[in-house]
Amino acid sequence: MTRPIGTSVAAALGILAIALGWHRLAKATSSPTAERVIHMTAQRFEYKPNEITIEKGVPVILEITSLDRDHGFKIPEFGIRADVKPGETTRVRIVADHTGRFEFRCDVFCGSGHEDMAGELVVVD
Repeated sequence: MTRPIGTSVAAALGILAIALGWHRLAKATSSPTAERVIHMTAQRFEYKPNEITIEKGVPVILEITSLDRDHGFKIPEFGIRADVKPGETTRVRIVADHTGRFEFRCDVFCGSGHEDMAGELVVVD
């Protein structure tokens, strides 16, 4: 028994659609690189840690908690700016697109010594 050509083409397209669907599903459920979480504290007049090393292109979440008062967190080269409130955790997501050493600093005046409240983000390949 022979089938009309339209039926064979439809069956082939159906099989192709199923195969593509499985491929997309497998791709969607495969575990992407998990975001690395780095915990930081801000306290007059320092960040801990004050040096953070991350990899270019790998998503990182900085979880910053103030231990004493309002602070800020700023990395101009990546367009990052956040308020850090006492007792709250501020989440800052970074996906660095270039390597180098970049200063982060507090941009909310927090007393004499504020100008020294800084650290360094190191981005490596």
